[in-house]
Amino acid sequence: MSAPAFAPEKQWIVVDTDTGIDDAHSLLYLLAQPDVEIVGITTIYGNCSVEDSARNVAYVLDVADATGIPIYGGADAPLDGDASIAWFVHGHDGLGDRGLVRPEPTLEAESAADYLVRIANEHPGQIDLHPLGPLTNIALALEKDPELFLKFRSVVIMGGAGPYPAPGTPTVTDANTHNDRAAAERVFGAVNRGNVIMVGVNVTSQALLEEHVTATLLGSDLPAAQFAGTILDAYNDFYQYKWGRRISAAHDGLSSVILHRPEIVTGWIEGPVDFTPAAGSLATRVALTSDGLPLVWGTPEGPSTRAITSFDLAEFRRRFVHALAYGRTRPALDPAGRTAPAAWPNSGPSGEKG
Repeated sequence: MSAPAFAPEKQWIVVDTDTGIDDAHSLLYLLAQPDVEIVGITTIYGNCSVEDSARNVAYVLDVADATGIPIYGGADAPLDGDASIAWFVHGHDGLGDRGLVRPEPTLEAESAADYLVRIANEHPGQIDLHPLGPLTNIALALEKDPELFLKFRSVVIMGGAGPYPAPGTPTVTDANTHNDRAAAERVFGAVNRGNVIMVGVNVTSQALLEEHVTATLLGSDLPAAQFAGTILDAYNDFYQYKWGRRISAAHDGLSSVILHRPEIVTGWIEGPVDFTPAAGSLATRVALTSDGLPLVWGTPEGPSTRAITSFDLAEFRRRFVHALAYGRTRPALDPAGRTAPAAWPNSGPSGEKG
């Protein structure tokens, strides 16, 4: 495929995805933005198999009328061990087992890891990398180019759990880093320039979509919105069983809105990341307290990661639901004039500070 035509007024993004329900919503959100250009999508196992991830990407691109975006096949298992597939959350096909007829994707010959290295070196400082699944592809790319993160404008990761919580606070862990700890250690240990951002389950678990959102999407005349509502309804099947209500957390959706509109962020901390067992899973945290203070048992050395600690929930919901419901059929919500927090690494299409 020919090289993408990069327009200076656009925010250029590469998405790495294990395309389950909330990943599909994230893609639809980004595709609805007139100031965003997804220049490539790499696939990974996690919410579904890597093969189903690619099929689901192809379906999303088709329903959103964006079939020209290249798709690159990625790893089908962690660096060490077998893949853990979240079929009990996302269905066996990754999209809620709603009988969707998915096209067979046309994959580029280049591997996901090779593509990530190439595109970052061809356009240094111009592209945002947006991992939404296990970090295996990113770790494999770092193996080929240890300075990879110096070449992406930002790396906004849906994964991890933010800072250490206050004593007595329930522990939350995320599947993405748990599913490949070795890859997560490589990624959060990689050299960077302050541009690696953790959007962890400490905040994404708060990005709840109420049941009326499903009705709004299913009531739309837009095929992409009806699809978004159909799979959200399937997502709510799982969360009704888990929480007793037909609501669900837009884990990937929040990370994508933060990537695109960082002004919704109201708090963050920065520090090195460590990994500790927690409740039979893996807690990937910035090694500071929720107040940004050092841990009493010491803070490990390592590159700094910025972890989001708070955000504007109402503004997130407003932007996210508008994009899913209307796509590009209505004007975007103030697409120009992005005003990012001070010192934010991805504040505008050309990297200028807000």
